[in-house]
Amino acid sequence: MGLLQLLKSQFLFQLLICFVFLASGLIINLLQICTLPLWLGNKQLARRINVKLGYCVSSQLVAILEWWSGTECTLYTDPKTHHLYGKENAIVVMNHSFEIDFLCGWAFCDKFGVLGSSKVLAKKELSYIPIIGWMWYFLEIVFCKRKWEEDRRTVAQSLQNLRDYPENYWFLLYCEGTRMTPQKHQISMQVAESKGLPKLKYHLLPRTKGFWVTVQNLRGVVAAIYDTTLNFRDNETPSLLGVLNGKKYQADLYVRRIPLELVPEDEAECGAWLHKLYQEKDSFQEHYVKTGRFPGPTVTPPCPPWALVNWLFWICLLVYPLGLFCYQLASSGSVLTIVASLALCSAADLTNRNFGWSSLDDWPD
Repeated sequence: MGLLQLLKSQFLFQLLICFVFLASGLIINLLQICTLPLWLGNKQLARRINVKLGYCVSSQLVAILEWWSGTECTLYTDPKTHHLYGKENAIVVMNHSFEIDFLCGWAFCDKFGVLGSSKVLAKKELSYIPIIGWMWYFLEIVFCKRKWEEDRRTVAQSLQNLRDYPENYWFLLYCEGTRMTPQKHQISMQVAESKGLPKLKYHLLPRTKGFWVTVQNLRGVVAAIYDTTLNFRDNETPSLLGVLNGKKYQADLYVRRIPLELVPEDEAECGAWLHKLYQEKDSFQEHYVKTGRFPGPTVTPPCPPWALVNWLFWICLLVYPLGLFCYQLASSGSVLTIVASLALCSAADLTNRNFGWSSLDDWPD
């Protein structure tokens, strides 16, 4: 282990990263709240401002993935459609097999300039959580309660609100609904057998209702489906804690563009189309397992510097007052305060090492 890698794995640096993210996130949330009056007078301007503010939060996580851990992603895609990425609205169908696949999805968005405006379908409870949840609220993320009869109406209305969105955006969907595990896969394949559906080896059965509602309400606005399949070399299972420790991963992302008009409008036919899509995704994963690569040509798009620039800006802005506070704390001579602070840091370190980060298993499709 080199000196730089050793420093990255130290809890003090990880604590600083977390502090910068939390402090900057709360500042950005406050700035987003200040845009509330603007929504009444100029909604489109308020949206554009919130896209930039949202980017200041989410791009920090992309910077940690790409610049701190050094994770690289090779893109497998058709050169004939590659030039359209970022220049059109799209629904991005992602496989949900890894703890950091949402980060890789955000990095994909960042490479093509749509990270700030990217959308997801998330649980309603997340909208009440500061930083990410509040950021998503102002970005008009689509929230649901996982109660289909209620969600069918509220999700459709939220999607309709995006029809006049002033920026190009990608709507990221995990149609499997939850992260793949051996236990969940076994249960999912039992359901497939009971319904007479072909079994999948590397995916869970997709949930078709959320996909159909999304497609129907964004027709005429979204140009294409981007079918994406993510994998990591050397059979690695990446984790958020590994990224935070500065571990480098080699990712491969297969992307194919499917014009939206090829997706049937009828709900049953749309569901059958999605099941067929996941059978094809399974074959791509099988190809990767056997050959170590996805089919087709590769592209390695450069990492835009703006995520790093934004991250360094917040570090410079916030680390100095933190250092000043620590100095004043040490020079105060209050033994109780110092011991309490050290105990808090030790508890955070113990929690970090023993439990790591929570995953996003419960995100809906």
